[in-house]
Formats: sequence, C-alpha cells, structure tokens
Amino acid sequence: MDVVLDQTLVEKATSTAANDVESAGRSSPLGATVLPGGGNFSVFSRNASGVELLFFDREDDVHPARVITLDPAANRTYYYWHVFVPGLQPGQLYGYRVQGPFDPSSGMRFDRAKVLLDPYGRGVVVPRNYSREAARQVGDNAATAMKSVVVDPHAYDWEGDILLCRPSSRTIIYEMHVRGFTRHPNSGVSEKTRGTYAGLIEKIPYLQQLGITAVELLPVFQFDAQDAPPGRVNYWGYAPVSFFAPHQGYSSRQDPLGPINEFRDMVKALHRAGIEVILDVVFNHTAEGDHDGPTLSFRGLDNSTYYILEQDRSQYADYSGTGNTLNANHPIVRRMIVDSLRY
Repeated sequence: MDVVLDQTLVEKATSTAANDVESAGRSSPLGATVLPGGGNFSVFSRNASGVELLFFDREDDVHPARVITLDPAANRTYYYWHVFVPGLQPGQLYGYRVQGPFDPSSGMRFDRAKVLLDPYGRGVVVPRNYSREAARQVGDNAATAMKSVVVDPHAYDWEGDILLCRPSSRTIIYEMHVRGFTRHPNSGVSEKTRGTYAGLIEKIPYLQQLGITAVELLPVFQFDAQDAPPGRVNYWGYAPVSFFAPHQGYSSRQDPLGPINEFRDMVKALHRAGIEVILDVVFNHTAEGDHDGPTLSFRGLDNSTYYILEQDRSQYADYSGTGNTLNANHPIVRRMIVDSLRY
C-alpha cells in the first residue's frame, strides 16, 4: 500500500500551545475522524502516563513509519488523549502504544512495547504472520500485531439505501455463518468469493427462492481467529477485538478499506433484494482472555476500566466463560457499546 500521509504536512504533536488545534486536536469524537485538511484521533485512558500514535505503511512493518508522541499538557483533556494530524487520508494504518504502570495487583497492565488497536477503529488489518502468542510475550510485537484503519464513513455511496422495517409477523429469518454459508464448492459461488461478504451477495437469488426476508449473521466484528486451542482456529467468531470493524477474513478484498466496503456492498445488495440484515453481536467479553492472555487493545489501554476485576485485582471476573468480562458498568464501556450499536 502506498504511503497515504503527506509527510511534509504532518506536524509534531507535542506543541505546548493549548489553543493550537492543528496539533492538539479534540477529545470528541472518539476514534479516528477524517476532517477537512486531516484527521482527529481520540482515545480514552484514565491511568496512562503517556500515549504514542503510530502510523504504518504496511500491516507487517517491523517499525512504524511515523510516531507521534502526545503531550499530556496539550494533547490530553480530562482522560481523553487526542491529536489532529494534517494530511491524513482514509486507508492509513495506525495503532497506539500506551505507557503506564504494570502492576497487576492494582489492576494495571500497561505494556509500552505492544501495538494496540483503537477501540473505535472502523477497520482492521491482520498481517499474514499475525501472532497472538507475540502479544502475550515480553517485547515489541509491531510486525505481528493487528492494526486499525482510518475510515471515512461518509465517503461511501449508499445510493439511497434505507431500512426495510418489515413487521416481525412477516419476517422469515435465515441464520448463517458468513464463511460457512458459501465456503464449500457446492455453494456454486466463484472460488475467489467463497466464504466472503461478496459470496453472500452471489447467493441472494437462492435466499429469495427460499422466501427469506432477513438474514441473521453470526459474529462479524473483527475477531481473533487464533483464540482457540493449539492446532485449531476460532471458527464461530465469538472472540471480538474491535466492535466497529467488520472481520477482515470474510472479505474477498484485502486492501485496508476493502472489508468495510465489501460489507456495505453486501448490506446494500440484500436490502435491494428486500432482505433485512440482523447482526449477532458480542459485547460481554473480548479475545484478550484471562490474566495470561494477549495484550491486543483494551488491556493495554486501561485494563481496570474495560474489564470487571476480582477482589484480587490481578484476576478477571469470568462471568462469560471466556476468561474475562467486559465492564459494562463503566460509562466509557457502556458508551462504546451503544456507539457500536448505533454505528
């Protein structure tokens, strides 16, 4: 992928002038927001002592192409760390490194060596050599870490698409696994698009013949396929790492913006065919597992905010049976869930 940042325009984000909006940015909205002339980044961390915004040219780069160190005096409002980056374009790969105490006994698990996904990232790229194990071990994991993708939600042409709003009494639902629905050759789908959002589009006539009026998709949030016993893969997708990004592995397009555009093409095509889309969503846990799990995003951003911890703060409350439980009691987490549903 070509470098999408104009390097001559990107400025150092450590300005001490609090009113310098170009470098300081704004605390709202959370995530990466494309604006005229650049983009704004905002992430929440109450207990961090420092935050770095990393830009990458490719998903498997060993080192970031650019590192922007956020100045707590200029780039922090309350517990929100933010910066405006001139020249930013959709498709840019990015992540965070967050500094803070590693003190499990007090619920703190910061690891400044780990590249973290943006909780509000609308796209994710997964390097071919992605390693869940590297995210568990000590040391830098830049080359093997998932990265977030800058997405402009307003750039897509929905061509007048609207919700169908069919009464439930007239709804016939087909529950399906996106990959499983067309992965086998007997699906009749072209080899390139088997097991993808595009493959589902090819099967719309089949769904219409069955009289289907709605499809319910098993989890399509980006998940960690390596969150499984040794030698196996996570097939069902109940291991989310990003609540705003469609799963890259279900896309026939592997460019940074390909998965989200293909997903939207699928929704638009289904609506045109008179078929509603229902999503099976997972908000009670993440793929970061228990105290021995990897640091992918939330654990490294603010562990005690995002997860319910036991009285022994080094341990996670496991009400989900997966190793951790997302802390929906916290307003920041509750807000993220609602924002994801709205998005």
